[in-house]
Amino acid sequence: MTVPALEIRSPEAQEGLGAALAAACPRPLVVFLEGELGAGKTTLVRGFLRALGHKGAVRSPTFTLLEPYELATGPVFHLDLYRLAHPDELAYLGLRDLLGGQSILLVEWPERGQGELPAPDLRIVIEHLAEGRRVQLLPATAAGRVAIARTGAAESC
Repeated sequence: MTVPALEIRSPEAQEGLGAALAAACPRPLVVFLEGELGAGKTTLVRGFLRALGHKGAVRSPTFTLLEPYELATGPVFHLDLYRLAHPDELAYLGLRDLLGGQSILLVEWPERGQGELPAPDLRIVIEHLAEGRRVQLLPATAAGRVAIARTGAAESC
């Protein structure tokens, strides 16, 4: 499945994409969020979590590395690996325990956990534009293809 890149013009639209993905994602699912600092990875996660019913603040877990969310639809774990010194540190976070059941893992800076993270079902690559962002949804498994198909992203571009 080849999905054209999406042009996102505002933070609100970025949150809207996150919300659409939340509504479309099967469980379990591993999503890698890739992009430079300030690309809007956490903005997308905020829309995702709010669409699943989270009412509180959503901040990037840059210093804690992991933020768990127990939602009515099931657990979602937001990881930000920017400050990870070595991929082996993921064992201390209990990564293996997070992978069981029907959880969704949203992983920022996944390249820092290479070799320890499971393979993604979906990669989301965000690039800065002069005005807005370019977002590519890249499925890596059948679950990732299902998520993209359910959002209608393939048809809306």
